[in-house]
Amino acid sequence: MITSVGGSDKTSMNIIEVHDLSFFYGKFQALKSIHLNIEERRITALIGPSGCGKSTFLRTLNRMNDLIDGVRISGKVLIDGEDIYRPGTDLLALRKKVGMVFQRPNPFPLSIYDNVTYGLRVHGITDKAVVQTRLEKSLEAVHLWKGLKDKLWTDALALSGEQQQRLCIARVVAGEPEILLMDEPCSALDPIATSGIEELMYELEKKYTIVIVTHNMQQAARVSGFTGYFLLGELVEFDETDRIFTNPSDPRTEDYITGRFG
Repeated sequence: MITSVGGSDKTSMNIIEVHDLSFFYGKFQALKSIHLNIEERRITALIGPSGCGKSTFLRTLNRMNDLIDGVRISGKVLIDGEDIYRPGTDLLALRKKVGMVFQRPNPFPLSIYDNVTYGLRVHGITDKAVVQTRLEKSLEAVHLWKGLKDKLWTDALALSGEQQQRLCIARVVAGEPEILLMDEPCSALDPIATSGIEELMYELEKKYTIVIVTHNMQQAARVSGFTGYFLLGELVEFDETDRIFTNPSDPRTEDYITGRFG
């Protein structure tokens, strides 16, 4: 499907289409009838106060919420036109296609090499040449190869916070996903490290669709092409980022952007 959002004359394909999505933790409704299209190879930011549903929504895109007991979902999430909640969905294949980077760097207590190649082994990729190529390309993609190529058997936990987060991104990239979900990937980093990860996102956008949850509105304004504002489980507004931050259509969005709420 071709979309043009917010009056832009730029057209692109939607890789994710969300239709009337509602989500429940037991009796509590965390998401309320979400409708949203996300364009491929663009960065989309999700903003809103704590507890508004943005991280819950992010996890619906690769069914990470399935790991929680007592959850219930209605509506549809289409990725490349396929409903990921249809019966028989291969969750391993889905999570390979839709990789996730978490709030805090979470390298495994293994070597750098084993961290990056872990997912390949899970998916049965054992050919040494393929593994080596994926290892090198993924570390190059996050600008770690040059500095770490002679330290591949070093404990990943010995890396700096920014290097650990880059390594976690490389671990996802090694699986050759189409979509990267990032749940506040800079919240545990200092401003300099945050700047480095943001620069990396600009480069990754050329190849991947990125959906990022962030509490940092300045970060959303800097890195994203589109922004969605969540409040109390509702997607209040979704538009081009420039328009969201300069001329929002909903007064609730303006209240949040200007600091009168949240």
